[in-house]
Amino acid sequence: MKAILAEKPSVAHELARIVGATERKDGYFIGDDFIVTWAFGHLVGLAMPEDYGIKGFNRESLPIIPADFLLTSRKVKSGKGYVYDEGSKRQLEIIGDVFEKCDSIIVATDAGREGEVIFRYIYEYLDCQKPFERLWISSLTEKAIINGLNNLKKGTDFDGIYYAGRERSQSDWLIGINATQALTISLGDGLYSLGRVQTPTLSLICKRFIDHKSFEIKNYFQIELGHQKEGIIFKSLSVDKWEDRAKAESAVRSIERVGTVNVVEVEKKPSALQAPLLFDLTGLQKEANKKLGFSAEKTLEIAQSLYEKKFISYPRTGAKYIPEDVWSEIPNLIVALGAAPAFKEKVSKIKWERYNKHIVNDVKVTDHHGILITEHIPTMLNAHENTLYDLIACRLLEAISPTCHREITSVTLEILHYNFTIKAIKITSPGWKLINGNFNEEEDDVIYDLPQLEKGGNLKITDVKLVAKQTKPPALFTEAELLSAMENAGNSIEDIEERKALKGIGIGTPATRASVIETLFDRSYICREKKSIIPTEKGLLVYKIVADKKIADVAMTAQWELAFEKIQNSEMEAAEFHAELEKLTEEVTRELLIEKIVEDGQQDLSCPKCSSRAFLREKVIKCSSEKCGWILFRKVCGIQLTYKNIEALLTKKRTPLIRGMVGHSGKLFDAYILLSEDGATSFEFEKKKKRKFK
Repeated sequence: MKAILAEKPSVAHELARIVGATERKDGYFIGDDFIVTWAFGHLVGLAMPEDYGIKGFNRESLPIIPADFLLTSRKVKSGKGYVYDEGSKRQLEIIGDVFEKCDSIIVATDAGREGEVIFRYIYEYLDCQKPFERLWISSLTEKAIINGLNNLKKGTDFDGIYYAGRERSQSDWLIGINATQALTISLGDGLYSLGRVQTPTLSLICKRFIDHKSFEIKNYFQIELGHQKEGIIFKSLSVDKWEDRAKAESAVRSIERVGTVNVVEVEKKPSALQAPLLFDLTGLQKEANKKLGFSAEKTLEIAQSLYEKKFISYPRTGAKYIPEDVWSEIPNLIVALGAAPAFKEKVSKIKWERYNKHIVNDVKVTDHHGILITEHIPTMLNAHENTLYDLIACRLLEAISPTCHREITSVTLEILHYNFTIKAIKITSPGWKLINGNFNEEEDDVIYDLPQLEKGGNLKITDVKLVAKQTKPPALFTEAELLSAMENAGNSIEDIEERKALKGIGIGTPATRASVIETLFDRSYICREKKSIIPTEKGLLVYKIVADKKIADVAMTAQWELAFEKIQNSEMEAAEFHAELEKLTEEVTRELLIEKIVEDGQQDLSCPKCSSRAFLREKVIKCSSEKCGWILFRKVCGIQLTYKNIEALLTKKRTPLIRGMVGHSGKLFDAYILLSEDGATSFEFEKKKKRKFK
């Protein structure tokens, strides 16, 4: 008898059908010499500090570095603590019974680092010694499953993946638990969550936000000329930029008097735009955020659903290529897609003999290839699934289409001592851009329809316009741009040698970046402002504390990602990495434990009682003098006072009008908060204006 362990019930049901285990029991299927059971994702995880006998947050207990990590059944939050999840506990017992009844195990959890950890933690927790083999597949179609079952791999072949996943899990625990407790203890107010990937990501967001806000915007002017030739209306733009409006207007008047420009240079260059590669998960998340407005987490959730419904291949991949042996399947996928009315026209635009093979690269395929559709073409999906599937299917069509060829024309015009330029793009062979018809996705000031211009010729000016412009600050992150920054974090490191070594290395993995971003939202460290992601007051507070510390070091986190890859590929011993991890945990904890007071550059506030400096915390504003002891809670009648509210209260002894406070009766009211000389607060209610009746 063989046991098969799937990651989810839906996958187990499909596996059971294929192997003939058709009899349903409590928590498993049985039949034809197989018992198929399932996990609910992470049934087993690393034990929390209280499981080691360490309760609460105590300075004396830090750093917490277990000699041997304990595993525990999944727990859920209940009140202020955690209790065992009874459903998970029961399913673990069932899995244990199934393993006992069988001679060997087929591991059918998701084929990746996380799926491997899910199985190995269950296996170790149950103290199981049975031999196991690995089902390693990239899609859940019947064909892929049968092929995988006929070609099971040795379980020990995946030890490297497990060791890498285990070290990632333990490093998240060590850094997250110790850093969070250390900073929370030091600040003495509220809970300040820190994490191995979470905190460097917060640093990226805060740094960009501060750069954006501190950017000095400068006004300048350029001159735009209108032209018409051969029935085509087009424009040129001055090379010169003027800060002085009067000088720019003087140039406009001079140009208007002349009325004609000379064509001094016409340069035409061929240009090729290679077809895009297939999506990896991060690429799909970025595209879905740009075009559909989906969050990274939502995209992953929908992609996982499409995978489990057998419509796409494994989505949690970091590869954009396919191996040579998968290339032979592509024509059948295109034929199947072309049979669907929604894709018939697009499929008709490409020919098999012209298929672009640039997505084939055995060396660049990691655990899984780039995201593909399967031969199962959906006929009925919900709206969000449908739009995401369209993105994936169209990307496949684009990826196998020919290169887009263009001709780029750069024209230089001259009038008096001023130069003007025109940039024009002409599509000579649309190639992959024909699939979606996206021809005009270039930068501003690009023309797509330009008449024939010859060097030495003249061109009449039909219009002269002074255009007011501003220098642009670094753009705030959208979720797509944040994912790019995380994916390419190694490229942003200031140290040249480190940047070279870590080029192309990111922080987090394609499978974890969405959850990292969501954690920052959950912790109230970041929020959305239209399409942008910005830090909250609390997020900036944390950043200003940790900005120069190890916990926020993007280079260090990127180096760890490199180390995990080396462990996975048996190029580094897990024990070697873990020894360094423990040293770093001690250093990170020590740095944060000496953080006595929040030093916020925005704050220059004084205590109303003794005039000592007052410090802003998450829940309170308090005097820095322990002898004075003045303290004010920031939450007043259900409203959290902002920094501006507190600044006004301490400097002007009165806040602006605060709306939406909740009284004892539950009714809403608006009021000003007043501060007396002894530091006590009171309300002043808005005086309602008397209405005049006619």
